[in-house]
Amino acid sequence: MENNRLDINSTKSERRGFSGLLETLLRNFRTTTFMLLLVAVYIICILCMGIALTPSVVLFNWVSEHTGQSPPWLRALSLGLTIATGFFLYGFPLILVVPLANKLFPFKVKTQRATWFSLSVIPWYFHNALTYLVRYTFLDFITPTPINKFYFQMMGMKVGKGGIINTCNISDPCLIHIGDNVTIGLGACLFGNVVVGKNAVVRPHQVVLPKSRIPGS
Repeated sequence: MENNRLDINSTKSERRGFSGLLETLLRNFRTTTFMLLLVAVYIICILCMGIALTPSVVLFNWVSEHTGQSPPWLRALSLGLTIATGFFLYGFPLILVVPLANKLFPFKVKTQRATWFSLSVIPWYFHNALTYLVRYTFLDFITPTPINKFYFQMMGMKVGKGGIINTCNISDPCLIHIGDNVTIGLGACLFGNVVVGKNAVVRPHQVVLPKSRIPGS
């Protein structure tokens, strides 16, 4: 049993060659490498948000230019409506830009058992950072609709026919497979490697531990 436990404080890598050297550096200089990864995540998120915001900025500049000579109240109303419209003009491009950035990332997320400071965890780190970028800025406004289902499918989630995603609280979408006519939401918590059988029900606020198997009813 002891051999199956991970040493989260290990500074040595079990990998060989160049990847083993990189992982050893990652574990020996954890704060520095973590900050470098964080900066990389920020840069990618800034690029995604900047691209998604471009239509909103174009619209704002156009309205601002054409209302320059208008009465102050009309100009304020016009700009306020433009900013509100601009929020949605930002959100809908974002749900296209973020999955594209996720697909362009050279490494893919895989099911695994690893410590935080492992090379194989880096793709998971970036994947969820991009997922949360949409989740915390726009996803609430399209949940539950076919659009949020489309977004999660673009992020790698497999969703069957008639599936409804009535929650924004999803991590690791690329590792989730939902069958036909399945509805998820209501505050239940399902951990990794869980299989829920056909016609089974996980009730609100229940917790399903890792590797659980719930038989069909």
